[in-house]
Amino acid sequence: MSHHHHEQASMHQRQAGHWNAYANASVDVPPSGSGALTGMTFAVKDVFDIKGHTSGAGNPDWLRTHEPASNHAHAVSKLLAAGAHLQGTTITDELMYSINGENAHYGTPINPKAPGRIPGGSSSGSAVAASAGLVDFAIGTDTGGSIRVPSAYCGIYGVRPTHGAVDAEGLVPLAPSFDTIGWMARDAQTLLRVGRVLLDQSVTEGDMIIGNESFKKLLVPTDLWAIPERSSMEVLQSFIPGIESLIGGSLQAVVAAPEGLGEWAGAFRTLQGLEIWRSHREWIARERPVFGPGIAERFVWASTLREEHAIEALLIQERARERIEAFLGKDGVLMMPTVPAAAPLLGQSGEEVERVRKRTFELCCVAGLSGLPQVTIPIMGKDGLPIGLSFMAGRNQDARLLAWVANQADDIIHSIGERAN
Repeated sequence: MSHHHHEQASMHQRQAGHWNAYANASVDVPPSGSGALTGMTFAVKDVFDIKGHTSGAGNPDWLRTHEPASNHAHAVSKLLAAGAHLQGTTITDELMYSINGENAHYGTPINPKAPGRIPGGSSSGSAVAASAGLVDFAIGTDTGGSIRVPSAYCGIYGVRPTHGAVDAEGLVPLAPSFDTIGWMARDAQTLLRVGRVLLDQSVTEGDMIIGNESFKKLLVPTDLWAIPERSSMEVLQSFIPGIESLIGGSLQAVVAAPEGLGEWAGAFRTLQGLEIWRSHREWIARERPVFGPGIAERFVWASTLREEHAIEALLIQERARERIEAFLGKDGVLMMPTVPAAAPLLGQSGEEVERVRKRTFELCCVAGLSGLPQVTIPIMGKDGLPIGLSFMAGRNQDARLLAWVANQADDIIHSIGERAN
């Protein structure tokens, strides 16, 4: 390692210390090739295999009872081959089973855009590393909201891709039917560049087949727009006319969930919980791990679920998927709030936390149940705290959606945002 390189690395670690974003800031893997990401650095959520390194999944007992990986995870290999340099693994909520970002064992990464507030989870450290400028982009996972929520809270761009669009090989599972590998960055062009590398070739062709990256109809689900707090909703709604004119004026107000979003979120939680318990019950029974508050109770709850609980939930999921896909068709984009409000204050517990969590899941479960891609764009709320505006598109339209956000929607949103401020 050259002296210059060494200085860079130690500076990176010193800066890193301030934000508590890293599980291990000294993990350093140089690129294995060159390409679209040459010269860029990235951090990896501590749930991906990195050759010779043991991922800890946010829990000391997990770290203690697992072996170092023999290979890099598929996604990590792809990024390294495209010229990106891996710098550091990032803190995650324990076994990814939370959207808050507070970790009882390793501390809470500091939200650079909203000090004193939670960073959001479970990809908390990845969001903070990207938001604080420690790396050019970061990868994480999103099962129930774990990329979208911290991206919104930390004021950055994030994407949860179509389920299965990025190979999840080499990932600690949470609920495999819902687990996705997502990524976050401070600008939309970087989000797109990373997407072109990570997305499966067949998926990337999507924006080429149609021959453009535009959408022809805008869907605005009234039930999703009724969830955010009033001040957040007012700010986010101010962007609808600009996007409507960008798309060419065909706006459809729709109801996403005729059964009620509570039903959808409940179905999601049940199906996710069953899979989480299936994924981890043997390890939990064998090792008796110590979980922090909130996480422990969720695992206990998951252990009480029975297979028959899945029957109704699967029917709801199927209806949800069919409905959203029918709305979107080949040319639709759905516009919605990412989160109900800015990040809650640190260290809250009890009813308020559950209320926010419930409303957040009502927003997040739409992409979760349908398996469709969602990109969140940072918006500044009235109080100067970040919130997020999201766009969802049809199955495997990830590359088209990312290109549309980066090359079209983002400019409109910036100009509206600047006029407002």
